[in-house]
Amino acid sequence: MTDQAVLDEIKDAVTKNDVVLFMKGTPTFPQCGFSSVTSRVLDHLGVNYVAVNVLEDQAVREGIKVFSDWPTIPQLYVKGEFVGGCDIIKEMFETGELRSYMADKGVLETGSAA
Repeated sequence: MTDQAVLDEIKDAVTKNDVVLFMKGTPTFPQCGFSSVTSRVLDHLGVNYVAVNVLEDQAVREGIKVFSDWPTIPQLYVKGEFVGGCDIIKEMFETGELRSYMADKGVLETGSAA
């Protein structure tokens, strides 16, 4: 069972930051291929985001799965809303839907790379 304090910490992070990526490792040094792909997509789009390295805290690593009811990491949140994991983000990016979604949410820098 996940501690309520951990769930509150996660909720606080996704509420106070426009874009949050819960990932294994960091954008500079990702510790899994899925986290690497997801952070590279965000970087390519020019999205400013907060990365949370779930490998630094086992409680957060397990808590995020409970919080989202999603079994895998990475997990992307935009404006408090769970968007998805690597496969969903990659597919949305490839179809152009992710750029539109980020622009609609107001988190895409104008003039960002195509």
